[in-house]
Formats: sequence, C-alpha cells, structure tokens
Amino acid sequence: MPVVYGFIGSVIIAGAAYWKKSLSITGLIAAVLLGTTMYACGRLAWFGTLIAFFISSSLLSKLKHQRKAAAESVYAKGGRRDAGQVAANGGLGLLLCIGNAIWSDPVWWYMYIGVMATVNADTWATEIGGLSKSIPRSIVNGKRVAAGTSGGITSLGIVASLLGGAFIGLVGGIFNQLGETQEISNSIMFLVAVGAIAGLGGSLMDSWLGATLQVMFHCEVCDKTIEKKEHCTQKARQIRGMRWMSNDVVNATSSLIGGVICFYLSTLPL
Repeated sequence: MPVVYGFIGSVIIAGAAYWKKSLSITGLIAAVLLGTTMYACGRLAWFGTLIAFFISSSLLSKLKHQRKAAAESVYAKGGRRDAGQVAANGGLGLLLCIGNAIWSDPVWWYMYIGVMATVNADTWATEIGGLSKSIPRSIVNGKRVAAGTSGGITSLGIVASLLGGAFIGLVGGIFNQLGETQEISNSIMFLVAVGAIAGLGGSLMDSWLGATLQVMFHCEVCDKTIEKKEHCTQKARQIRGMRWMSNDVVNATSSLIGGVICFYLSTLPL
C-alpha cells in the first residue's frame, strides 16, 4: 500500500506542476518515480520534506516571471524542470532514503535534511534573489556581475537561502514527529538551525562552483556569457569550466556538501 499512496500523491502533485508548466514531460515522469519510491522507502517524513521543497520552489518560480525572464534566458534550463533537474535536486535524497530503509541510522536522516536544505536554499536564493534591486556581486572576487551570472550573489539571496534551509528543517522536523520514522533526540528547532546553516553553506558552495568550475559558453550573436551550448539558434563557444561540470552536476555536488555539513553539525555537543 505505501507504493500506491506514494504513486497517487506523486501523480497529483507532479501532474499539477506539469499543468502549471513547472515540469516538462520528462520531469513529470521522473518526479512521479522519485516520489513513489521515496514514500515506499521512507514514508511521511522523507516524502513530505521532498514535496515541501517541490511545492515551495515551484510556487516561487512563478513570482514576477517577466522580470526574471531576461536573467533566465542565459540559464542551461528554463523554468520547466526536466528529468535531469529532478534527479539533480532529489536523486541524492532518494539514495539516502533507500540507504536508511536498508540500514536504519540517524546519519541518513541528517544527511537528507542537509541535502534538501541545500537544494531548497539554492532555489529560494535564485528565485527571491532574482527580485533584488541591488546588482549581484561575484562570490569569488566581490565584483559586480550581471543578473543571472553564475556565482552572482545578493544580500536578499543570502537571506532567502537561510530561510529556505530553515524551512526544510522545520518541515522535516514536523513530519518526522507526525510519522515517527526517525529515532532522533534533537528538537524541531535544532533541525531548523542546522537546516539553515547547511542550506546556506551548500548554496554558497553551489555559487562558488558555478563561478569557477561550471562549464560556461559565449554567444557570438548577442555577446552574452551563458550556460547553454546553444543560444540565438547557434552553437556557443566554451570559454571556461570543465565540460562535464554542468549545472546539474553543480547542484548535485553542492547538495552533497550540504548533507555533510548537516551531519557534522548533528554530531556537535549541544
């Protein structure tokens, strides 16, 4: 029955996201598979935390879409998440959930909170930070950069990142108490705190990787630095980064780092 519940819930939520154009058809399929497996292996706490991220990030992506459209035009992916983005944001969390189902241990849960806090913090920082009236600055050298530039950060984005990570800690703590799926001694407020710190740390690492190692291209037509291999209907020229270090790889790597940060924080004496 858990598989059925997970499938029904995933179809309803992912289907609504597809209808609202937050997911592509491949993203829809990947989200249903991810959610179904997550509920079957982890029940309410794991599934509920994943859905909280998905719903909040989807709603935020619709905020003042026209204002953010110019910045989003340089991103490797558009507003509709595809299977690659779904896997990058939730794939590692699913592996942790499966690991916990095989060998139950609090370490999986703390890692999961850190991973989901990072992807949520990064999404909130991008969506809310993109509304900032201040000019972004490079996380590497502090110089002003154009909106949408990989590695560009704003004060509003940093605050949004903290709140995004804290939100995951709060939701995870509440769902865990309701479902009693993880035997942890820490309070909900502790999860809020470590979620905020891990989310911010992972999000900043995402920005740093985006500014240094992520592959970037230059469009000879519009003279923009972009994440896409093609722009203005022509192939773009690679100007920096590692070819295999795509935006999805950056997201997955930074979320892993966020998971490690959260686990480390959970081992510290209160």
